[in-house]
Amino acid sequence: MQTTLKMIMAAIMLLMIGCGGPEIKLFPDASEPLREFTLEGTESGKVLLIPVRGIVSDVPEEGTFVSRPSMVEEIVSQLRLAENDEEVKAVLLKIDSPGGSATASDLLYHEIEAFKTRTQAKIVVAMMDLATSGAYYISLPADHIVAHPTTVTGSIGVIFMRPAVSGLMEKIGLEVEVNKSGKNKDMGSPFRKPTEEEEKMFDSLTHDLGARFLDLVAKNRRLDEDTLKGVATARIYLAQEALQIGLVDEIGYLSDAISRAKSLSGLSKECKVIVYRRTEYPDDNMYNTATMQDAVGRFSLVDLGLPHAMASLSPGFYYLWLPVSGY
Repeated sequence: MQTTLKMIMAAIMLLMIGCGGPEIKLFPDASEPLREFTLEGTESGKVLLIPVRGIVSDVPEEGTFVSRPSMVEEIVSQLRLAENDEEVKAVLLKIDSPGGSATASDLLYHEIEAFKTRTQAKIVVAMMDLATSGAYYISLPADHIVAHPTTVTGSIGVIFMRPAVSGLMEKIGLEVEVNKSGKNKDMGSPFRKPTEEEEKMFDSLTHDLGARFLDLVAKNRRLDEDTLKGVATARIYLAQEALQIGLVDEIGYLSDAISRAKSLSGLSKECKVIVYRRTEYPDDNMYNTATMQDAVGRFSLVDLGLPHAMASLSPGFYYLWLPVSGY
């Protein structure tokens, strides 16, 4: 059906521009280069603002007419541009995310930490509505974390999700026959319940990934043992309690985070605050969350009624606060 829709739209576009007419691009895509835009400031030195919004993922998304890069690809592309600009002395990550896949979160943690080491730039995080689980994970390399007064953060742990349809299959009289070379070859199959031995293996894998997360929190935030035990329950915190236990450094607004980034990097109050975008926006400012990800892929002629992010989650291990996984 999607192919048919694309063909219809292609025909409409041909009719609109005519044969040999000028090229008209209705939908920007990943081929559009990132360009620098100044949000404020006139003096030398730059603070780069990078929005981090939605599910943390390293999987590109296919829209009806165009595809869009994954969050990991988009953020790394911006870090690469910043690395080649000696005027960029600080990066502000404006985070509004419930987290995402374990691997994507770890990739961004690694890339942000490596960027910081190579450039000696300061990293500041501004937490907005949500900065839970994997979103907190990618905040760990920051020199300073500012939580909005209403931020929800925490949920430091891992969850293993996979579908289970064996009960439904029993009701409708279906079964799947499997030949396997080893007894664990089909562990995690949605078509049967896991054995007791398999459950123990899943628990072990989940525990190990959770321990990795906690080790990084202990290393980067220097929490005492009692505090770390509380954090290990994977509960969520509002900003004030997160500040009290040391998960964040300050409660404030986005403007406060920008000021902190300027002061930590030794920049003047009138230095430039910049963004990288593929599309120019009139009256642009620091509250604009639009990136390549928002500019494309959201358009759809058919809405299946499924939460976009939830529908894209495949079986696997996630640093994710599950109640908002349909974010």
